[in-house]
Amino acid sequence: MRSFLIYTATLVLISINTKAQFADSLTISIGATATTATKNYQPLWLTSNKFGSIADNKSDLSTSIGLYNIHRLATGKRGANSGKPWYVSYGAQLYNNNNFNSTFAQQAYVKAGYKQWQFRAGRFAETTGEMDAATSSGSLGISGNAVPIPKIGLALTEYTAVPFTKNFVKFKGQISHGWFNNNRYMKDALYHEKILYVQLGKKAFKLYAGVQHFVEWGGRRGNVQLDRSLKGFFDVLFVKQADDGSVGTNITGLPPNRPGDQRGLFEAGFTWDTKNALIHAYQQTPFETGRDVDIRNIDRLIGLKIIPKKQESFFKVITAELLYTYDMLGFVEISDRQSFYNNGFYKTGWENDDRIIGTPLFINRTRAGKYFNAYTPYNWNAPDNTIFGNDNIVNNRVVAAHIGTTYKVGRLVDAKTMFTYSINYGTHSTSSPFVPNKKQLYSLQQFNINIPKVGIKIHAAVAVDAGQLSDNVGFLLGFSRQFGPFASTKKNN
Repeated sequence: MRSFLIYTATLVLISINTKAQFADSLTISIGATATTATKNYQPLWLTSNKFGSIADNKSDLSTSIGLYNIHRLATGKRGANSGKPWYVSYGAQLYNNNNFNSTFAQQAYVKAGYKQWQFRAGRFAETTGEMDAATSSGSLGISGNAVPIPKIGLALTEYTAVPFTKNFVKFKGQISHGWFNNNRYMKDALYHEKILYVQLGKKAFKLYAGVQHFVEWGGRRGNVQLDRSLKGFFDVLFVKQADDGSVGTNITGLPPNRPGDQRGLFEAGFTWDTKNALIHAYQQTPFETGRDVDIRNIDRLIGLKIIPKKQESFFKVITAELLYTYDMLGFVEISDRQSFYNNGFYKTGWENDDRIIGTPLFINRTRAGKYFNAYTPYNWNAPDNTIFGNDNIVNNRVVAAHIGTTYKVGRLVDAKTMFTYSINYGTHSTSSPFVPNKKQLYSLQQFNINIPKVGIKIHAAVAVDAGQLSDNVGFLLGFSRQFGPFASTKKNN
């Protein structure tokens, strides 16, 4: 069904307006990246928030090839002179890493849209939230840390005015249906995503607020097959209380819960467009059940982003953040407290291909096994009678301060610097290696050297982790070469 939907969508997109004019802009890229470290794994910021492209090995060589194109469509003479609001785009990015043992499509998608409205299908790089993806520690929703989940859906990609509000009220959002791979506890699990943001204001100062909602649902394990019917989809869509088959499979006598493994976050903030800089403040508050929707929930990510406006400014973006997830519903009974990103039935939790989907400052068993012998990654393909714990994310009570910035060093060199100091408390368990808490510093210094005459970029970075989790130094050296864009205009008869 997944392949059929994407194939059908592609045919529909290709057949749109066969008499339209197409303005193409094809780009092809190739690249290679070598990494090495003093430990048998990489420092955090050399591998994190890169959509799974860098393997977490002592030494590795990653190669890639990408192809991207966008067709701008016009409908007649009037449309040809009106900015070509219709478009079709597609792209693919292939990687080989893990000592040449892993070849995968990090991206493979087709999109079609009219102005801000967009239909999308496939796997594509995307983060959720209003922070700067390059300098932030990562959204509590989707940070770009894991390989993207393939999905199909609709999106309003930019803030768009609500009718009759004179541009004072704007909104954007998206809704998607997707498929998790089978490297997880529940096989054939489905993915649901919906996001809605509202912005108020039309001058220099604007307020915004939004909600992100994610669900893993409809999986199977052994003789257990959870509801994946059309009714099950609507139960997930409208967050209804319904028995999807999980109630009674291990504990009887319980009322039905909301189906699937549900989580999300509320985000709110403001943007202030001043003469010298664009200032953006934001905060994200996570939730995993209805109990989290409470003013007493003090767990959150708070951030401030500054983008200087002056052309001669040294800095391009400056981001400062504070992450606090220590409390985890400290106002309720211990037995009712949450364990962010974990779930008692969907035991893999908020993870895809051994990488946490949300903030990389949380630690899963795969990563923790590199720090402590007490942790062994779960083998999700083990026999169905294997006992798995509800603790794949072993460190989700974190207090951290983060700063990230991008800047220019001369005419041809861009740079990025990141520092993160974290105090890690593990989970509510009192017997883990994270008791007493472990303090850790993560840092990164990266340079990108542009050689425009030959279209090559050279990437060099050093990352240092120091503290009670790991003392590790890693190095990265790579290049990328872009061919194009090969722009052309053709008439499709």
